[in-house]
Amino acid sequence: MGVSPDTREELAENLYTALRTQSPIDRLTADHDLTMADAYDVQTRLIERRLDDGAEIVGHKIGLTSDGIQEQLGVDEPDFGRLLDTMFVEGREIPGDDLIEPRVEPEIGFLLDEPLEPPVTYLDVLDATGSVLPVVEVIDSRVADWDIRIQDTIADNASSALYVAGERTTPADSDLSLEGVKLYKNGTLESSGVGAAVLDHPARSVAWLANTLADLDEKLEAGHLVLSGSLTPAVDLAPGDVIAVEFTSIGTVNARLADE
Repeated sequence: MGVSPDTREELAENLYTALRTQSPIDRLTADHDLTMADAYDVQTRLIERRLDDGAEIVGHKIGLTSDGIQEQLGVDEPDFGRLLDTMFVEGREIPGDDLIEPRVEPEIGFLLDEPLEPPVTYLDVLDATGSVLPVVEVIDSRVADWDIRIQDTIADNASSALYVAGERTTPADSDLSLEGVKLYKNGTLESSGVGAAVLDHPARSVAWLANTLADLDEKLEAGHLVLSGSLTPAVDLAPGDVIAVEFTSIGTVNARLADE
């Protein structure tokens, strides 16, 4: 059924306020019957506020790429959000001042040398990719206690927050669906996974995004970075925690969440 433009504007403002004040709100779907289109419109309105603050869009992030999380939220496809230049963490110290309840996910980032014009296959993605890089994405929710439905996370820019990136690697002949990763927290192995956890191949995730954006009259541009989705379940992050992500062949990323 959906909600009115005025309601979508109000919800975007509520999320923006929660982001700026680190004061989480109740899930949007508790009181509003949001459609997926409503949720993406709220996301766009939220991003517009951040662009007005001086941020720039530098790419996209893809979420809900594993079977387990899709089943948990009762959906059968991923979602996406926009990456902003202000989300990039310089160095390895993750600032915690703007975070509420952060979690981390290891992802393969695709840095595009060429735009992607639909229809797009995963082979097209590989051809257009100039380099890949290991990424630790810090996700967060402006909805209290991560009590979310898919419309809530979409509206909240796919629960994005920050990201830490390792060195770029030129794509080799190795199959990224077989790329392994181990995620350590404070020296203890917390989770592990392989690229096939991301829609069977991380490049398929990027292809899904390119084809989905076409319906919104948008496209993936040359120079944009796409975070293709987590290879493992998310791991909670607390002040002082040290994270190490080790990929089989594309590199490692180490990061620490700053103390309060």
